[in-house]
Amino acid sequence: MANINLTDSRKRDAVVKAESVSIKNPVRYIGPKGGASYTRKVLKATVDHDYDNMLALAKGDTEKLAKLLVEGDPEVDPELFGRFLWNVSRVYINEDEAVTYRIQQHELIYTPDGELKERRQRERAEANVDSEIPLRWTGKKIPRGEAIRKYVFSSKLQIVHINGLTYDFLYGMAKELHEMDSLMLLGGGKKGKQPLIFRRGSTPYRGFLEGRIKGERYILLLHLSNTELRNVE
Repeated sequence: MANINLTDSRKRDAVVKAESVSIKNPVRYIGPKGGASYTRKVLKATVDHDYDNMLALAKGDTEKLAKLLVEGDPEVDPELFGRFLWNVSRVYINEDEAVTYRIQQHELIYTPDGELKERRQRERAEANVDSEIPLRWTGKKIPRGEAIRKYVFSSKLQIVHINGLTYDFLYGMAKELHEMDSLMLLGGGKKGKQPLIFRRGSTPYRGFLEGRIKGERYILLLHLSNTELRNVE
């Protein structure tokens, strides 16, 4: 669970936890022998056996390459093909298919019509959800029905307490939002105008806080969105 530094409407702050909200799947898949089934990553091919290298093996002749594939299996490495992959990481390669360590990422900005508007170097902003400056209530309340029609929510996190004091802190926050029947926009930075960034260079999000209570129980949800729906005439 990630830490999140959060304030309430009275500008009191506390570091609490944010965890992903998972929905239990009622469907259970089993194998032919009745055992549980799992998803696994399987190695299909290596760089040495991609199309360009296979074409070079046939000296650039596609007809010859087709014949080689029919007569044998030059594209298959019997030592590696079908091997399960564990703890893999993404790497970037250059035109020579060698690993590169210094890259420049660019952002492509498109108009609502799909035309390229701007190409700029990607900014890698620092994370701000667990910094010395807590996330602030902006005071902008959005009714639930309006928020659903106006924003595309890509994910959500549940804010949870870590002790009795933070329980009271979050319960009071959830109760206030429950009575508002609205979502509260959160902001980062000293003025609360920055988007929420969970890791350095990650996607910035608008954060909308929703609270519900039932007796002494509460739920506090942080809805995340980076897309706003607008009418295009």
